[in-house]
Amino acid sequence: MEYPPESIHNLLPREEVRTEKPPMYISKFRATVLQETKLSKDARKTMGPAKSDQPLMGLHSKKDFVRTNVMETTLAEPRKPQPMYADTKRGHRHLLENSGLVPKYINKKDYGETPEYLKQRMEEEQRAQEEYDRNVSDRMMDGAMKKLSEDERTSILGGLKQNWEELNHQYQGLSLVTDTMSKRQHKERLEQALQQLESDISMLEQYQTIYIA
Repeated sequence: MEYPPESIHNLLPREEVRTEKPPMYISKFRATVLQETKLSKDARKTMGPAKSDQPLMGLHSKKDFVRTNVMETTLAEPRKPQPMYADTKRGHRHLLENSGLVPKYINKKDYGETPEYLKQRMEEEQRAQEEYDRNVSDRMMDGAMKKLSEDERTSILGGLKQNWEELNHQYQGLSLVTDTMSKRQHKERLEQALQQLESDISMLEQYQTIYIA
């Protein structure tokens, strides 16, 4: 057995060192929290408050509850089962009403009628079209706008297509290698001109009535 080494210092009395603990933290909102908790606490939440402190004693009824229950059960209409449908061979069932198989919407009073919001939108579009037509008519009477005739539209359309063919022929004849600034700029100018011609041709082919201001 080993013993600790003897030392004269072990025989000298030692002063007991006491460590002081810091005071416990107490929030300044402690009183407010306790008060709110006390107000929101419901001590009788599960059972509920008693209706009266003392029950009424000595009351009797001449009603035959057994006979009354039998009569009510006999005269009551049987409960109708909810319509169901099965979608698997194991009988996984769902309510039939929410399946879309029940024709409940065709039995509505307003079935087949145009909704109110669509009527309102159609009226707004009609008013906008009437205002536009009135504005065009006024400007045509003032001489500030002219309607393009069908012959003029066909002639312009043919000229645009011919210009597109010529520019496209030039574009197809460009060199595949654009190694200089002038070649790149010439190619970009041809592409922009072709895009503008395609946009004008599409507009003339789409709209039959065209006004020129």
